[in-house]
Amino acid sequence: MRKKHILKYIISSICCFSTIISFAQETPIVIETKTETSTEKNPPAFPPVHPQRYGLRIGVDLFKITRSLYDNIYQGFEVVGDYRITKNRYIVAEFGHDKISRSQSTFGYTAKGAYGRIGIDINLYENWLDREDMLYVGGRYGYSNFSQTLDWYKPYTTNPYFPTDQININKTYSGLSAHWIEFVTGIKTRIFSDVFMGFTLRLNALISQKQPNDFENQYIPGFGKKHSGAIGVGFNYTLTYLIPFSTDKKKKEAKSKLTDQNLPPVDSNVQQTEELKLINQNKKTVK
Repeated sequence: MRKKHILKYIISSICCFSTIISFAQETPIVIETKTETSTEKNPPAFPPVHPQRYGLRIGVDLFKITRSLYDNIYQGFEVVGDYRITKNRYIVAEFGHDKISRSQSTFGYTAKGAYGRIGIDINLYENWLDREDMLYVGGRYGYSNFSQTLDWYKPYTTNPYFPTDQININKTYSGLSAHWIEFVTGIKTRIFSDVFMGFTLRLNALISQKQPNDFENQYIPGFGKKHSGAIGVGFNYTLTYLIPFSTDKKKKEAKSKLTDQNLPPVDSNVQQTEELKLINQNKKTVK
């Protein structure tokens, strides 16, 4: 009896196993494979591109012009310009003329002459959208050719009870010159269209100078008044106008190429499915 039960169990197990196998063979297993192609209808979105303008920016130093109007001892002007050579670098040139008359406790003098500076500015500010503002540092090399006149002086005396009288001499020293370098920092912002305003601070250091033997240089045009021997400071307030010569279109071209090359191809299966739907719709319309 026990053997019969075991045999029935074995026969039943074999029948169940064969039924499972036959069902598995009749039911195909569908394996979905993900294709690398994208079926998105919309192309990838790109951030807006604002072309960079390159050109000559030219203007004047407003401080020198306004000072010439209200200060009786000073007359001068300065023309400034820069040209953009890369995204963040600008070649700079500045030219001007100064004349100043000053009186100290024991002498008075007049200095006048022309000067020029050349250098480079580096923009440290990352602009938003189409802005062209600057927060920059830079350097300059400066040269001035000028003359200095000793207008008057008082002889030196150690007796305060007998002050000396002023002596008018008007002695002019011509052919003087000076070379210096500058460290510059400043800001520049576009106020409207192509017009910019800026403010610059300067720290100057003399490299060499030609001066009279009996009268030290007091004021050097373009450099300013000397402090602590060979150190000077200065600033200017500029108004400039940009004349654009070219526009950087590399980003535009890269964008168009990227759009054409990287658009996802249409999946053939999706295209066939859409065609079948269109055929079925046409059949219903004919009926």
